[in-house]
This record gives sequence, structure tokens and C-alpha cells, in this order.
Amino acid sequence: MTSNWLRDKAGVLAEPNFRLFYIGYVTSLLGSSMASIALAWAVFDSHYGTSALGLVLFANVLPQVVLMAVAGAIADRFGRRRVMLSADVLRCGAQTLLAVLLVPEHLFALAPFGGQPPLWMFVLLVSLRGTGDAFFIPALQGLTVEMAPPDQLSNANTMYGLARSATTIAGPSLAGVLVAVTGPAAVIAVDAASYAASVLVLSLLRMPPGGRAVAGGRADEGRRRTLCGDIGDGWAEFRSRTWLCVVTGQWAFLNLITWAPFMLLGQAMARQYLGGPAVWGAIMGVEGAGAILAGLLLLGRKPGHPMLVATAATFCYALPDIPLALHASALWVGLAAFLLGLGSAPAGTYFSTAVQQQVPPDKLARVNSLITFPNYGIGVIGYAIDGPLASAFGAQLVFAVGAVYGLFSTAVVLALPSIRGVEWRTVGGHEPRSPS
Repeated sequence: MTSNWLRDKAGVLAEPNFRLFYIGYVTSLLGSSMASIALAWAVFDSHYGTSALGLVLFANVLPQVVLMAVAGAIADRFGRRRVMLSADVLRCGAQTLLAVLLVPEHLFALAPFGGQPPLWMFVLLVSLRGTGDAFFIPALQGLTVEMAPPDQLSNANTMYGLARSATTIAGPSLAGVLVAVTGPAAVIAVDAASYAASVLVLSLLRMPPGGRAVAGGRADEGRRRTLCGDIGDGWAEFRSRTWLCVVTGQWAFLNLITWAPFMLLGQAMARQYLGGPAVWGAIMGVEGAGAILAGLLLLGRKPGHPMLVATAATFCYALPDIPLALHASALWVGLAAFLLGLGSAPAGTYFSTAVQQQVPPDKLARVNSLITFPNYGIGVIGYAIDGPLASAFGAQLVFAVGAVYGLFSTAVVLALPSIRGVEWRTVGGHEPRSPS
């Protein structure tokens, strides 16, 4: 009965291309969610501290900052699937090499660094992985519009959210156990294999002829235009919507002030007093459980004002910083993470759907890159400075500032008329209004 209910609610799974892509997407997400835990402990096991981990995380995000805008234009011009295939090949190669370098010396006599690569090697390889992310992420929304019917976009985004949530539960939990038993190398190798699976699935997609012309825009015109002209068109589309600019700005600083401390210093707190990698994996798991519960409730729902719901749900992102600021136990951190999961599902689903409904399909990858660019460009600074800030002022103060900003900024954005002006677009209706 449960499977029938899910199939009825998520009719997008009836689409062969989406269903096939979704299998590869879930597999890749599982590997990535495991690798994020393994990477942190690989850095720690190589005798580096929190500041070094911040540098590694910074190196992962920096290519996305530098390349995101041009990556979106390239995806719109040359095809989303082709760009995503290339990105996954690059990410697979980077993770494979990192896994080899992390194999302990007693298991691999030829290990060049004895299973403990120098910091510069971590930085180089995660930069290559981040380069793949820079090209994959903007193309995803555009490819979704090519695969899913217009009336199933919300369900498609919900299914993505469910996949992220499920892998957030399974990945860190598995990784925490595997890191403790086998070490980080095996987990990184699993991530490399998951990218290989995604490459296979993307190569098997059978997109309809002319799909790029429909969803990717005017392909012939795109070839005559310059890449800079394509980027300029995306920028004009982005800045014409006040609600989109405001929310993008809010999220950029939310990543910097609220989210980065949780992801970076939270792992350091797990190492210091919460209980280690297995406990941190469990905290990430209960966050995913909250998001799964919310995601299942979202299937088939179409709120009249999607951005109003998405913005209200953003309050939950500030909650985990509160118990960490109070140096509370893992139980309280886990409860806050569960509430974060409950809010992350509607925040992500309805924001993505609003963008897909309001932005012309041929410009989606470019606009998505401009949404993502400041999120990474500003948010990445947190990974570079949170370690030194925690050393200078204490981690609890960094968490407290993050909680205050998350709650205050969301309240301000929620009060703006442009947020309430974004309305759900009905299938077969007129072109959506572009709220100013």
C-alpha cells in the first residue's frame, strides 16, 4: 500500500528518463554523504586540525565560486546531460586517486605518503571534485525540466529532497561505522564508485530529439552568441526578480554565518565532546529523518504562495546552532538537527519549483548558477575563518551569532511583499507573473 501511495503521489517516477536518472542520482548522493564524513576524519588522521579541515572544505567550494556562472552558460549552450557526464567523470577520477593515497602503508607498501597525504594533496583533489560540482549543480534544474512534465516539477524536486534526506541518514551512519572499522580510504572509494554509477546512468538516458532546443533554449542562436552574452542574458533574467535576488542574498549569508559553523565546528565539537564520528553520523541521520518525514508530506501538495512556505521553513536552519552555542549534549543537538530536516524539505522543494516555474526553461542553468554562485562565494568564507574565529573567541560565540542571524534574517525576508507575490503556476495556464 505504501509503494502504491508513493507512486500515485510521485507520478514523476512514471517518466522513464527521470526514473533512470533518479537511480544514479541517489547512488551518487549516498557516496557523497559518506565521503563528507570520511574526508573530515582523513584530514584529522593525517594529523591536521580544524583550521586545516576548513582549508580543505574551502578548496572544495572555491572552484564552484570561480566557475559557477560560466558553468551554467555552458550547460545551457551545449546540453545539460553532456556537461553532467563530464563532471561525474572528473569527480570519479579525483575520488579514486584520493582513496588510493589514503590506503594505509601496512596494506599498500607502495603508498607514496604512507596513507597520510600532505595537505596540498587534499586541497588539489577536493578542488578537482569541486570543479565537477561547479558544472553538475547548475545543469541539474535544467535537465529536470527536460525529463519531468510541468505538473510534476514539484514532485521531482521533492523526490530530490527525499533522496538527499535518505542518504543523509544512511550515508553518515554507514560512514561513521566504516571509518571506525576500515578507515577513510574505503569510504572514499565507495564515493568514487558511486560517481561511476552516475556516469553509466547518464549515458543511458534517451532524451527526445530536439530536447535541447525545447529545454535548453534556442540552440542555433546560442552558437552565434558569445558565452559572455549568454551569461549576460542569465544575469538580466536573475536581477529582474526582486524576490530571487533577496532570497539569494539571504542564503549566501546564511551559509556564511549559520550553516558553515554547524558543518565545520560541529564536527570539531563531535570530536571534542559529543562522542566522535559515529555520534556525528547519527546527528546527520536524524536530520535526514526529519527531512524524509516532511518530504513525504509534501508529495502532491501545491501551495498557492510557494516562497512564503519556503521562507518560513528557513527558520529551522538556525536551530542546531543554539544547543551548540550552549554546549548542550548530543541529544539536544540531534533534536535541533531533526527540526532542521523538517524545515529543509519545504524550503528546498518550493524554492526550486518557484524558480523552475518563473524562469524561462532556456535560461534555467544560467539563473541557477547565479543563485548558487553567491551561496558558495560568500558561504565558503565561513570554512576559511570559522576555525580561527573559534580559536580567538570560542566556538560557542560563533554558534550564537549564527543562530541570531538565521532567525533574524528569515523574519525580515518573510515580511517582504515580493515573497508573498510569488504564486504557484498552474499547468496549461498563462505565463507566470514575475513578481518585482
